[in-house]
Amino acid sequence: MVRLRADKFFFLLVMLLLAVGFVIFYSASQSLLGRSSGAGFGLVAIKQFMILLVGFVGLIIFSNIPYKHYRTVAFWFFLATVIFNILVFIPGIGFASGGAKRWIDLGFLTFQPSELLKLGFVMYAACWLSAERERIQSLLKGILPFLAIVAVPLVILLKEPDTGTFLVLFAAALGMLLLAGARWKHLLMLVIFSIIAILLLAVWKPYIRDRLETFFDPTKDMQGQSYQINQALIAVGSGGIFGRGFGQSTQKFNFLPEPIGDSIFAVLCEEFGLLGGSILIIIYTLFFAWGIKIAMRVSDQFGRLLAAGLVILISAQAFINISSMLGIIPLTGVPLTFVSHGGSALIIALIEAGIILNISRHQVRS
Repeated sequence: MVRLRADKFFFLLVMLLLAVGFVIFYSASQSLLGRSSGAGFGLVAIKQFMILLVGFVGLIIFSNIPYKHYRTVAFWFFLATVIFNILVFIPGIGFASGGAKRWIDLGFLTFQPSELLKLGFVMYAACWLSAERERIQSLLKGILPFLAIVAVPLVILLKEPDTGTFLVLFAAALGMLLLAGARWKHLLMLVIFSIIAILLLAVWKPYIRDRLETFFDPTKDMQGQSYQINQALIAVGSGGIFGRGFGQSTQKFNFLPEPIGDSIFAVLCEEFGLLGGSILIIIYTLFFAWGIKIAMRVSDQFGRLLAAGLVILISAQAFINISSMLGIIPLTGVPLTFVSHGGSALIIALIEAGIILNISRHQVRS
């Protein structure tokens, strides 16, 4: 028997993450955005609320679009997102910030097309893997052709560069391969190959080498390449168990880079302590576990892989961000899903959540 209503608990988890995100954004951006941009805090808060509203509307719309329609347009949508990402390299359309070309200037707003690329990839990967399910256990006929698909966003994201986004996408690809029936030994080979590739890239790409060196020795160049991780660890440590209190973070003022972006988890830990950080991690863990549960209870292979891929996309990005702020992995530069400031990332994440909610309507009840 198939359920007809979207999963209420999954929807509740998304709303909970949005609420946490808006609260910590409110605190992290006080006297910070207004001072740097010349805009009043009220204007900034209204802008963020409007982004939330647009994203929420997107969630509702996509939760009501039957997911099976995406199978017919998956390839063309993926192709469109690839072309859209290539536009960032065209002068006058794409623009750089912090040494990376990741954004498109639409005049009235800026947009990060890699967010769409992730969605396009997962959609097409789910379509391809469900169609080639008989070949996926073969290295030559299944794994290698799939890696050719993965190579398309890889080339673009390395060129921008945006290795953090590719790590998130690659995590989704591995998870989808596993659920599609790939052999464990092939997946292990991919992981080993990926580690070797990252080490080789560190020789070719100085910014990757710098992040690896910072990870292994955070005391190196503490006013330069190690600055962010050290300031993040200071913020996390000074929060103690219960935190300084809402709005009481001191690191967000002139010390912690990107306090409303990549480093927002450090601000949360400083204000709400180990307890607050642990609660957020528990919510993300529940989001991941419940999302995978939804995926595994869908009889259609395309729906199962699409739901799992989107859940892994959102969850992997969150756990990668948190891990990097705690010094568990090298800094990656990916935002904290549903929490960090960022219009395109938040809107696309809510659309992805809407697609998962639609798929949840098709769970088979035991």
